[in-house]
Amino acid sequence: MWSHLKSIFKDDECLNVIIHIANACIELGYWPSHFKKSTMVIIPKPNKKLYNSSKLFRPIVLFNTVGKLIEKVIRERLQFNMASNNFIHPSQLGGLKFKSTIDAGIVLTYIIRSGWIKNMSTSTFAFDITQFFPSLNYWLLTFIIKKVGFNNHIVSFFANYLVDRKMNYYWNNFMFPIFNVNIGIGQSSTLSLILSALYLLPFICILENHLKNLKILISIISFVDNGLFISQSNFFDISNSWLFCSYNILTNLLEKFGLVVKHSKTEIFHFNRSHGSFNSPPLNLFPLGGNILWPKESWKYLGFIFNRKLMFYQHVDFYVNKLISTIKCMKILGNSNCGIKCLLYRSSLCSLDFSYGSITMLQWHIT
Repeated sequence: MWSHLKSIFKDDECLNVIIHIANACIELGYWPSHFKKSTMVIIPKPNKKLYNSSKLFRPIVLFNTVGKLIEKVIRERLQFNMASNNFIHPSQLGGLKFKSTIDAGIVLTYIIRSGWIKNMSTSTFAFDITQFFPSLNYWLLTFIIKKVGFNNHIVSFFANYLVDRKMNYYWNNFMFPIFNVNIGIGQSSTLSLILSALYLLPFICILENHLKNLKILISIISFVDNGLFISQSNFFDISNSWLFCSYNILTNLLEKFGLVVKHSKTEIFHFNRSHGSFNSPPLNLFPLGGNILWPKESWKYLGFIFNRKLMFYQHVDFYVNKLISTIKCMKILGNSNCGIKCLLYRSSLCSLDFSYGSITMLQWHIT
């Protein structure tokens, strides 16, 4: 466990041994088979009448703790090299250090308000890549790592790291036999997010070049397996046509990368400051195998709840009610120093900012 490792690493000699193991893995281009083994524990979600669907269970993947520690070190070094050599696209805002959903919300709000200054309305099209991590082609990923300029030791390491992985299942007291897992990247792996960002780098660059050549004015925000097209125009019909063409290019390009968009999770939303009633035009995706997308009164994206005027009333109401419910539930923890007082002390509530041009946000976490 992590507590054991912390005690062990207080001894410099033990710490140096782990450092030597990590360096040897990179220099030899080899990831020990012991670290490639994982165990998935299937936990049923509580208070369900029937357990006849996979959605009613929560899988938790357990890796070797020393292997996870070395992966964290590699992840930090890998991200540092990617950022210092501009291997991260500016539109990639997820799965990376110092970038979060807050950054994505701020960027989107800035684009919308910048368009309003020019008297243009903004249309957004959200899409989701289905089965993203299991669908990543590790041969293509190794090729991308080589093409961006990492040395041969790094390329050899990831060529070995991504293959010959093994897993077994725990279901109650029953343990399934070990079997091979030779597809994609494990979502629970420490390196999965940074590797997925690297995988999507050439895809986003190629997509932007296609849109630029066709003179389609679209901005892109990428947050791991969630993507967002942003179109600005004086007429929503023009924006919808740009979004339609962009989505067509997207689906064809994703197929070449071994990825698929889930049509049922696509959404469209229009931002407009006009007073009175507002008719949001739908987007017909039938020719592309999708549905007719009808904009809703509000839109939830990456934890934010937007309305067309960026007022954030629904967002604040939702999270304030959630916070109040959590505090009320704390009563059952008692009033001891290790109970509710301790938890309330460790809780944080970010200030609400209602100033013009900024995101009104309520963020809270109980640790």
